[in-house]
Amino acid sequence: MNATTTTPRIALVTGASRGLGRSTALKLAEQGSDLILTYKANEAEAHAVVRQIEALGRRAVALQLDVADSGSFGGFAERVKAALAGTWQREHFDHLVNNAGIGVAAPFAETTEAQFDLLANIHLKGTFFLTQKLLPLIADGGRIVNTSTGLARFTFPGYAAYAAMKGGIEVLTRYMAKELAPRGITVNTIAPGAIETDFRDGAVRDDPQANAQIAGITALGRVGQPDDIGGAVAALLSDGNRWLTGQRIEVSGGMLL
Repeated sequence: MNATTTTPRIALVTGASRGLGRSTALKLAEQGSDLILTYKANEAEAHAVVRQIEALGRRAVALQLDVADSGSFGGFAERVKAALAGTWQREHFDHLVNNAGIGVAAPFAETTEAQFDLLANIHLKGTFFLTQKLLPLIADGGRIVNTSTGLARFTFPGYAAYAAMKGGIEVLTRYMAKELAPRGITVNTIAPGAIETDFRDGAVRDDPQANAQIAGITALGRVGQPDDIGGAVAALLSDGNRWLTGQRIEVSGGMLL
């Protein structure tokens, strides 16, 4: 199936109003997918992305979702079901990208239980139970991409809790790949390195010293851009990767090789 068919793929990307999620949504649209994108609070940003997707000739719907609130997932699934019926006259979507997340940096000895719980609710519990609620709406033969981090392989002080959640995502991905295989659903992990976004208030993007330091430990000699990740996710969801499942793909430009 490609962009010229009468039944396009539909991808659901969480946290797609900005950053890596926005880039992923736009790259998927360029590849011929229609989109359901979620946003937590900034509806205007989300609808701006919808307009960009429509300018590419694709259809898109923006739905509000707080991935930290697992109690809302049942209602969200119903809204996805209604959007599929109303916009596409379909019962299923094809690709799920669990992208939404936040960054909290604190030394291990100073990390609070509240910080730990917030990270767990968003990154690990959110991915687990949102995917579970959406399973009836994912088409057989579909694809799921979960988002981890390069910090699950290498270490930087201050990210113990964040990286631990992402390590859990990598294990969860393998279990999902095994258990969803009878439906022909593949599940993989994308693990970005340091990227110039507003993540942690633009800590990488806006600090020239940090930017240069990261570039110096990266084989390709620069800090990543959002489109580096969006393009990688789109490639992972392309036809050529239908035999890939249960894998961790690090997209870091070769950090700390």
